[in-house]
Amino acid sequence: MAARAIWKGKLKLGRTDLPVNLYSAVVDKTVHFHILNERSETRVKQHMVDPLSNKEVSNDEIQKGYQIEPGVFVILSEEELEQAQPKPSRDIELLRFVPPQNISSLWYDRPYYLGPDGDQTAYFALVEALANKEKEGIARWVMRGKEYVGALRAQDDYLMLVTLRHADEVVSAEDLPAPEGRDLDKKEIAMAQQLVELLEGKFNPNEFRDEYRERVMEFIEKKAKGKKPRLHAVKSRKATPALTTALSKSIATLKKQKEKVAA
Repeated sequence: MAARAIWKGKLKLGRTDLPVNLYSAVVDKTVHFHILNERSETRVKQHMVDPLSNKEVSNDEIQKGYQIEPGVFVILSEEELEQAQPKPSRDIELLRFVPPQNISSLWYDRPYYLGPDGDQTAYFALVEALANKEKEGIARWVMRGKEYVGALRAQDDYLMLVTLRHADEVVSAEDLPAPEGRDLDKKEIAMAQQLVELLEGKFNPNEFRDEYRERVMEFIEKKAKGKKPRLHAVKSRKATPALTTALSKSIATLKKQKEKVAA
């Protein structure tokens, strides 16, 4: 099934405008359920209800408020919120190019593909330039009433635009609690390093599936065919209390697995 563009824009590189189409690079596969009436099996509706009077509140009576302290709200009208929105634009402004290692993985949010919408020669020239120079562009744009900052990169011979989180959304490791307890001894560090070496390999995304979703969807498909399947409880793994013991068992198991493969 061919991908569908969800938005159109123009990459602005100085005085050059490069028309592009925006495509979602990820798909939500979460299992979503409808809320039904138990007797009629029809979908139920949600209503806004005043908890004090227990009466339904109509849309005309609803207003938006931002809580600044418990029970105290600043009320904002729809007109005021509209005035605060950025001006609509189709421009994706490239601000600068940086080495990829300058952007921590903490900042990346959601990926989109940018496909050519016209001049393919200029488009693929930019793809090759980014790949050869090993740079990522920092871009800024407005889409559907919201301002975005993103990283433009070459990905599989196409352009990819990944939205970036804002500075106040990222938690620094410096804000985490300081390590407590005794220092690790040399044996524990050496065993941990050995475990890392034994687990070295290539990343294969097909090995990691949403097992919960697969179990639920298989169960649903069987029930839809009139069968009476049974869901078995997933067994939890017991934690090993001592670090050294856990590492020793892990190393021994991995060595046996490698010996079987080599035999």
